[in-house]
Amino acid sequence: MKKHSKEDRVTMAAWAADCAERVLPLFDEAYPGDGRPRRAIEACRTWVRTGVFSMAEIRGASLGAHAAARDAEEGSAAQFAARAAGQAVATAHVSQHAYGAAYYALKAVAAADPANAGVNVAREREWQAERLPEGLREEIMERIVVVEHGGGFVVRLRKGEGF
Repeated sequence: MKKHSKEDRVTMAAWAADCAERVLPLFDEAYPGDGRPRRAIEACRTWVRTGVFSMAEIRGASLGAHAAARDAEEGSAAQFAARAAGQAVATAHVSQHAYGAAYYALKAVAAADPANAGVNVAREREWQAERLPEGLREEIMERIVVVEHGGGFVVRLRKGEGF
């Protein structure tokens, strides 16, 4: 697994939180009383801002968001949005979780409006790429792959060497 500098990890975590926060309304709409994904994003932003790392807090926030995803409707935009939040906060521990936040955010966008998934996912992926510094952009975005498949679109996370 590639080791990133602390500066890159912080940049990736802030970006991952941004990606997750953009789709958070999809979760909040479906489950307005469940704040677990929002708390995960807030914990991520706190780490980015302060640099204070508590494994128990990061892990708890991530597991809470993923539990919210399990409680959500299978394959729904809300489920993917909650997973994006869980991945974002986990970036504080392992930088590669940032990829997961962007990946699940794209899956949330696709699930939210299947009829327009291609256009919406392309637009969101472009937004994601534009917010990354040039030194990280290619490395990250080459692993988040969107392919047309069977009249729809599939979002894949390409793993491999250095991941």
